Amino acid sequence: MAIADSPSFRLATALAMASRVVARVAGGASLNAALERELDTHRNAPAGLRGAVQDFSYATLRDRGFVDRIADGLVARPPAVSVRALLMVAITALRAGRRSAHTVVDQAVEAAAALGEPAAKGFVNAVLRRFLRERDALERAAEATEEGRYRHPQWWIERVRAAYPEQWAAILAAGNGRPPLTLRVNRRRTTRAAYLARLAAARIDARPIGADGVRLARPLPVAGIPGFLDGEVSVQDAGAQLAAHALDVADGMAVLDACAAPGGKTAHILELAAVRLTALDSDPARAARVRENLARLGLAAEVVVGDAARPEAWCGERRFHRILVDAPCSASGVVRRHPDVKWLRREADLAGFAAAQASMLEALWQRLAPGGKMLYATCSVFPEENAVQVERFLSRRRDARRLAIAGCASGQLLPTDEHDGFFYALLAKQPAA
Repeated sequence: MAIADSPSFRLATALAMASRVVARVAGGASLNAALERELDTHRNAPAGLRGAVQDFSYATLRDRGFVDRIADGLVARPPAVSVRALLMVAITALRAGRRSAHTVVDQAVEAAAALGEPAAKGFVNAVLRRFLRERDALERAAEATEEGRYRHPQWWIERVRAAYPEQWAAILAAGNGRPPLTLRVNRRRTTRAAYLARLAAARIDARPIGADGVRLARPLPVAGIPGFLDGEVSVQDAGAQLAAHALDVADGMAVLDACAAPGGKTAHILELAAVRLTALDSDPARAARVRENLARLGLAAEVVVGDAARPEAWCGERRFHRILVDAPCSASGVVRRHPDVKWLRREADLAGFAAAQASMLEALWQRLAPGGKMLYATCSVFPEENAVQVERFLSRRRDARRLAIAGCASGQLLPTDEHDGFFYALLAKQPAA
């Protein structure tokens, strides 16, 4: 249901809630955490309200560079953070055009009071009415700036342009879109052909993608996806589904999935082969999510809480035939799913991620059995986290060589309509002489 079609809530409430979410993200909180906190205070809210808050929050943050420039053109002096966020959310709602401009402005004025800023009601009214009068000129001015046109921070734009001189604009555009909803069929519960037939019978338009994937033509709530609660399918991007196949697992192998949460790749590995799998994550709460996902799918693994850069603390002298290093990174390849990332990251963060990735690679390489394979993976498009990182590792390790991955020659998957952005490098450890 579109936001405009739900009569079960007042628009002012949704605007105020989304403004608090956007303000918290501006203060450094993640979008997921900010949404969870806001929605938790309205546990009994109708589904329409919860959906509207989420939609307004995501849309505003996807367009933040553009809306920021519009707000700059409207406001001479910075207002309170919550009022600035309200202006951004309301402008996003006005541009969407799903409700009349009069209604949005009126309800935004009411939202100012709900945010504890009753003195700002006249200010909000005047600014939004000015936006409506000068909209064309304000939007042209915003589009004339690169942050406004591409909806990314300037440093991000410049790095992507330098790394991909011919594709940079398409990469940025992909990061501003809505992501596809792709499922992974659990081979241990059903076949893809049978599942597609089930969807067809339910009049749900879908098509196969990759080896195990199914892409839905239109998004559905998780609870409405046939077979999800029964463990027949999981939600997983088509690009992420390449990892388990690239790892080349076989029955009986000892496999480590480092940085495993929330468990999508862990589960896929177990769906492909009967391996002895250890799923590692440093966060107890995230490790609990791995357990929950495995339980839903009817799968089992050893779930361990520990630091991937210090394996001696949790695995002793054990060795693994296969290791997946799903390394912490900038998440620059998945910003359409996490639009807050563009604005929370700082250029200086990349060096920190690169150092942590290098430390993790070195530590886990010691736990890879001779003749084994390690898959290094990120959801980044920045070369210093990807190809540059792997080249430096190979220059240090004479016992390592890089192997080709079918369907991913360079290792770098750039975001497209079909999948998010990922990087993969399959590394083989030479047998002992």
